[in-house]
Amino acid sequence: MNQDARWARPYFWRSDARAMLLYFVFGEFEKELKLDIGRHSSTGLPAGVMMHRFDKNLLAHWEGHPLRGALGDLLRGDDPETFKAARAAPECIMLRGELADPESLDYLRDTLGVVGALLDAGGRVVIDPQILALFPVDAWRERYADGGASIRAHLLILAHDEDDGAWVRTRGMRKFARPDISIRQVPQAEVERAGAIAMRLAELQAQGMRFVDGTALEAEGVPPGLIAHLRGSLEDPQFNNIHVEFIWPDA
Repeated sequence: MNQDARWARPYFWRSDARAMLLYFVFGEFEKELKLDIGRHSSTGLPAGVMMHRFDKNLLAHWEGHPLRGALGDLLRGDDPETFKAARAAPECIMLRGELADPESLDYLRDTLGVVGALLDAGGRVVIDPQILALFPVDAWRERYADGGASIRAHLLILAHDEDDGAWVRTRGMRKFARPDISIRQVPQAEVERAGAIAMRLAELQAQGMRFVDGTALEAEGVPPGLIAHLRGSLEDPQFNNIHVEFIWPDA
């Protein structure tokens, strides 16, 4: 298969990190799965990503159940009807795995293609825990209408009010073996600009760029002094990933 430029990483600079993928597809499937992955431009799950199938009774006793705990509460509040449909599904198929920092994003395209084929084969709801989201079939297909090549479709941008300004951050960059972006002490009037900067930096990282600790960035409309600092750990509950921290400079 020829490399599609949409899945290239033109700024690739290898890291020691690993890309982690995790998706849950709830539904009712035939005993023998027959997936038309070619219809979704997939060559099959990449090495390191595995498919696990659970029936409802087995899943109910699993500690990592995505419909339980804090994540379950969040998903229920976000879309009660879709959450109910996931709870009612007799089966769940989990796609999970890690890969050494890949030179292209083909691994993501291929995995998304398997998710799409599972929806054709009886899937009803997809959960992406890395962006705290659940999708009914139509919403998933609309979001990934281009096959998932848009980096923005795989990320979540959050903004929180804090005593010293807004905190703008991403979630989902672990899919790309790159740290998430965190920008603190953002003036309220600059939250939209900070969100655009965070998304652009995330896109560049997904395309292979890496930050060096202490790197100074220049951004249009931002005073000098935007410095990258590598922080956190994979266990950080705010990101489930390490992150690059920036403090918004004073004017």
